[in-house]
Order: sequence, then structure tokens, then C-alpha cells
Amino acid sequence: MKNIIKSITLGLIAIPLYVQAGGNPDHVKFPQDYEKNFKQYATMNRANQTQVAKLYANETAVNSFAKDSKSTSGSIVVMEIYNTKKNADGKPVVGKDGLFEIDSLAAVGVMENRNNWDASFNKEDRTENWGFAVFNPDGTAKSNDLNCVQCHTPLKAQDYMFTYQKLVEFVKK
Repeated sequence: MKNIIKSITLGLIAIPLYVQAGGNPDHVKFPQDYEKNFKQYATMNRANQTQVAKLYANETAVNSFAKDSKSTSGSIVVMEIYNTKKNADGKPVVGKDGLFEIDSLAAVGVMENRNNWDASFNKEDRTENWGFAVFNPDGTAKSNDLNCVQCHTPLKAQDYMFTYQKLVEFVKK
């Protein structure tokens, strides 16, 4: 009986960690109409994955990267994550441009940089001023077993962004 109670207790403790592990949608919100109001700065195959990413940055991010190659408070970066078409072997179909052919939108990742986060948004859940969240295509919060902070934290020299160089190159054009 004690083992059952321990198991249930551990499971209940882990549920919020699982749901929020990919970010914190209570603080980082889904930016409505980002595809119209933000600049698309890249489309690329995701490294070590069979997905395609389309990347967008708001005006604050574009202006701050054009000025200093670093984000300022108010910068928002969005990554649309797409499932890809598969061939008979289950491998992604590669288009003439080298990108995997897109099948459907799977998720939307959001990074938001703010220097005035609410005190309830723990520093351990952010990389300095960058907060993260993952959403379903309809903008509702998505459960995600990845830890955004863990993967982005080692990228301090790149402003915590995997696509840092893509954004720098975009704004320099």
C-alpha cells in the first residue's frame, strides 16, 4: 500500500513538470497574427529531426539585431514546427531546394525576451530574460516533454538562440 501511495504522489508531482517542461505559457503568450505582423527570417530543416521550421521575429527583435546583433526586451521569436511528407520507407521527402516537403503544422514554439517578468516566473524557468512556451497550431498550450531552458542555456554566446546566425544574416541584408 505504501508503494502505491508513493507512486501516486510521485506521479502527481511529475504531471506539472511534464506539462510545463517545454516552457511556461502562463507567462509567454501565443502572439496572435504573428505570421502577418512578424518578419519571416528563415525556413530550414531542423537539425537531428525530420521536421521543417519556419522562423519569425517581431519588429523589436529585428531592430535590436540590426543594431547590436542581440535581442532587447520586447523581442519575440516564433518557430513554426512542421511534420514532413514521408516516402514509402518512412523517410522525409526532400524538395528541390533541399528542404523537407511540408505536410502539416505540428506546433509553434515562442521565445519572448522581457526585462520585467512577473516575480512568479522563476529564473530557473528562463534563460536570463528569455522565456519559452510551446503551443498547438490553434494557439492553445501544448504539453511538451522537452525542456527549452536546458537546451537553450548553453547558447549564451548566441543570445540563447539556435537560429542566432540566421537572424543576424537576415537583418544585415
